[in-house]
Amino acid sequence: MSHSKNKDNLFDSPQDMIVDFVFDKSVAHVFPDMIRRSVPGYDNLIPLIGIIAEKFVTNHSTIYDLGCSLGASSLSIRRRLKVEGCKIIAIDNAEAMIEQCRENMAKEATDNIPVEVVCGDILNTNISNASLVVLNFTLQFIEPAKRLELLLKISHGLNPGGALIISEKIVSDDDSEQTLIEDLQLKFKSANGYSDLEISQKRSALDNVLIPDTLDTHKKRLHDAGFSQVIVWQQSLNFISMIAIK
Repeated sequence: MSHSKNKDNLFDSPQDMIVDFVFDKSVAHVFPDMIRRSVPGYDNLIPLIGIIAEKFVTNHSTIYDLGCSLGASSLSIRRRLKVEGCKIIAIDNAEAMIEQCRENMAKEATDNIPVEVVCGDILNTNISNASLVVLNFTLQFIEPAKRLELLLKISHGLNPGGALIISEKIVSDDDSEQTLIEDLQLKFKSANGYSDLEISQKRSALDNVLIPDTLDTHKKRLHDAGFSQVIVWQQSLNFISMIAIK
């Protein structure tokens, strides 16, 4: 996967007031660099989503990439699939991210699988005839009280045997485990060139925006939403990805 030439330095200067994190133009500009340097395992995750798609996507079905950001998952899926009559619907509520997503899709134009890029609220999105849905680091930004409602909608819209790929930052019930994993993630960010100031300011900006759950909470909620099997297929420190099968 190619890396962004635009370096994330959004938090490298002291800020008088830290406001809640938003996916605006400044973030869209540096997002590939930001997520690669902040989320351990991300570079492996994206290509593997395309490989998983080959297993679950069926002819004449729809793939949904919910909270698509710049379209990395959609591109990975489109590159791998050789199916008939399918389309990808990529949705995000951040206009700046969607603008860049459209550009990214156009750069790799293909007749294989059309991608419909939509600026909208995934909570209001109708899911139907789906063989695969992707929630890649998206649910953690949804209000906790609305998370089950979204997963129920996804489950109802998936065809039998269809799958949800869901990637999330998680927390641990065990204080010592949580302390260790958090410390290792901070070291990961430091090793990728982030200063203590950048790490601290970005964490403050995300405090009220990104609200993580425990792995057990995720599994229970997915089962409650109607998924018969939940498999953790990747974990790097406190970032996991699961396949939930209907």
